[in-house]
Amino acid sequence: MSPTDEFSSSRKHQRSLKSSASLHGTGLFTGMKAEIKLRPAPEGTGIVFQRMDLPDKPFLPARVEYVRETPRCTILGSDKVQVQTVEHILSAIKAYDLDNVIIEIDGPEIPSCDGSSMPFVDLIERAGVISQGATKKIHHLEAPVFWSKGDVHLVALPSEEFRISYTLSYPNSDLLKSQFFTVHVNEQVYKEEIAPARTFSLYEEVVPLIEKGNIKGGRLDNAVIIKGDSILNPEGVRYRDEMVRHKILDLLGDLSLVGQSFIAHIIAIRSGHFSNTSFAKELVSNFTMEAH
Repeated sequence: MSPTDEFSSSRKHQRSLKSSASLHGTGLFTGMKAEIKLRPAPEGTGIVFQRMDLPDKPFLPARVEYVRETPRCTILGSDKVQVQTVEHILSAIKAYDLDNVIIEIDGPEIPSCDGSSMPFVDLIERAGVISQGATKKIHHLEAPVFWSKGDVHLVALPSEEFRISYTLSYPNSDLLKSQFFTVHVNEQVYKEEIAPARTFSLYEEVVPLIEKGNIKGGRLDNAVIIKGDSILNPEGVRYRDEMVRHKILDLLGDLSLVGQSFIAHIIAIRSGHFSNTSFAKELVSNFTMEAH
């Protein structure tokens, strides 16, 4: 531990759930039905997936070293087990500052529900949140951390609040063009401003994927589809800038894979799951160096 470590971190109690809660749904990519159940977990467990449908019911920690692929979603895997499209449920768990939860699932993919995180927020609130006896370390950055590739950039700045600022840019989309949103992440703000934002895609990008069978569960009730200057969903959008809000939702879920609590101002430009998880690895390296 460095002499400055006591000034670059703080501590508060770990949090888990009061009880269990479950829901059913269909995976966006696999089209497979699955049930998930959020269960309380003892102090020090972390956030862990458990595949209830496989022999021995193997566990899979929600940590960045288990990221296997990022094909329009985040897939975690080990030699024995894989879970796909983890970002939306992890986003809600991170926003509610939960440390110890077991996510039981009886299939390979987290249900897409309506394409947002609201069903998982409802699940957490139904189960209830409790403080546990053990404390946790909360990292505070002493210097900026960067990740860049091409026109994609992420930076974490020292801050006294956990904030995410995101710039979305789709210059070839008449409707999207660019959007910006910034949010101080806490339970209430997340529930009202971020969680309802649904996943989205441009029509010309998603149709070939559907035709190839890569998106077997995609429907207009679990994703926003943009064609030219129109929204194809009959109900329209939930926010004028729903797309950038969903990008923040995804980023928060991917950054939860750091597996450690931290406070910073995250600034992201055009990031997606690959860059988000690559940046999470940079943060892990930074915290590891800080501890030595």
